[in-house]
Amino acid sequence: MKFMLDTNICIYLIKCRSEKIIEHLKKHTAGEVGISSITLAELRYGVAKSQHRKQNRIALESFVLPLEIASFDEKAAEMYGIIRSQLEKAGKPTGSLVTLIGAHALSVGVTLVTNNIREFKHIKSLKVVDWTA
Repeated sequence: MKFMLDTNICIYLIKCRSEKIIEHLKKHTAGEVGISSITLAELRYGVAKSQHRKQNRIALESFVLPLEIASFDEKAAEMYGIIRSQLEKAGKPTGSLVTLIGAHALSVGVTLVTNNIREFKHIKSLKVVDWTA
């Protein structure tokens, strides 16, 4: 995997079918783009609370089918602890899910794709791109 899609970009792509993002995806082979198991959990939560569960579940399954799903492992957990501690010491706490996804991307050495770069800006060394810009 070279690129990890965050939750916001996944939702944006599922709902909007953005041509810009699709063009970026076409530039990469299978296995180069994926999501964190944390992102998958967030997306499944969205489906579970939606009014159109069946339709949204089908859309989600179709969306994730070609993607690699990276499991949140011990290395990611260690990175999360370090990053969260650094952010708190710097007085820049970030949402737990943002920190988990950022730590996961860092732990596997990939670039995080998001349309909300602002959320991830305090995580040092994290490579972040916005494919909607």
